[in-house]
Amino acid sequence: MCRDCGCQQANEKHEHWINGKLVEHVHSHIPRSVEGPRKFTLEQSVLAKNDRIATENRRWFAQNGIRVLNLISAPGSGKTLLLEKTVKRFGDDFKMVILTGDQEHDFDANRLKRAGAQVLQLNTASSCHLDASMIERELGHFVRPEPQLLIIENVGNLVCPAAFDLGESLKVALLSSTEGEDKPSKYPLLFHEAGLIVLTKMDLLPHLDWNPELCEEHIRRVNASAPILRLSARTEEGLDPWLDFLRNQVTELSI
Repeated sequence: MCRDCGCQQANEKHEHWINGKLVEHVHSHIPRSVEGPRKFTLEQSVLAKNDRIATENRRWFAQNGIRVLNLISAPGSGKTLLLEKTVKRFGDDFKMVILTGDQEHDFDANRLKRAGAQVLQLNTASSCHLDASMIERELGHFVRPEPQLLIIENVGNLVCPAAFDLGESLKVALLSSTEGEDKPSKYPLLFHEAGLIVLTKMDLLPHLDWNPELCEEHIRRVNASAPILRLSARTEEGLDPWLDFLRNQVTELSI
């Protein structure tokens, strides 16, 4: 297939209309069968390298008794507000640190610091997700053996973060009431792999045409067993089951 015009002709002269003129030209053609594997091989190589580092991260976390949650959602689902309320409610229940990812700026980290969190901002520049090497660089430095729980607030995105293992204990998927109920079916990888799914902004239900039961039906099509929590971080309604879930995560470390 021609790289420039998409035609199926082999290496030979051919004509195309360009800006109202018939232009004759010759350019290289690369068969689809060649283009596809090249892209696939590159993707596999990147993920394989990431997975090797993630395995080492997971080993380090296990050796140091740290439970790790990778929070993933679309932008604006309420991850940061949920973490603010979590930090304030937990107090000294157990030691927790947070890594928060964004492409630019440290707005979320500053919010969490004001709430009392021990937090570090990770900026990815043009990348739409955190990767295992970004986490690895902080092990033994910002993330020391003392905390019992590490929460990673990933870059807001439903696609790329789900494909990159960070060495976490489990993924937590968040979905807000301002998004479509069918998101779990449209973006199945994240919701399939999540060990917990949190439906957020439940306080907005009276003002929205949004059906939580329909949303849960879509979730169950891709994940039959993960717990589903409904909560509002703003009003703190439903927050206690979330806090209990975190306590149980820490308790599992001593079992």
